[in-house]
Amino acid sequence: MAKACAVHILVKSKAEAQSLKNRLAKGESFSALAKKYSTCPSGKKGGDLGEFKPGQMVKAFDNVVFKDKILEVHGPLKTQFGYHLIKTLYRS
Repeated sequence: MAKACAVHILVKSKAEAQSLKNRLAKGESFSALAKKYSTCPSGKKGGDLGEFKPGQMVKAFDNVVFKDKILEVHGPLKTQFGYHLIKTLYRS
């Protein structure tokens, strides 16, 4: 069974997500920005979602984590929760 580990930042607007993505591209810490801006409880842990299997997250989120390049920041991705920036750390 496949599994992956990812970090994410969840915010309310696409503009805010894009602004944070630009800051990440300039070298700011994913963990620090997640702690400061993410509205998800995982923000307190630097956005760390731990390890999970396909189907445990919403489909659009799963598609990024299990299909897109690892160690790259993807998004803004809209789900019913808001806008995500997602970085897959590893998958097996």
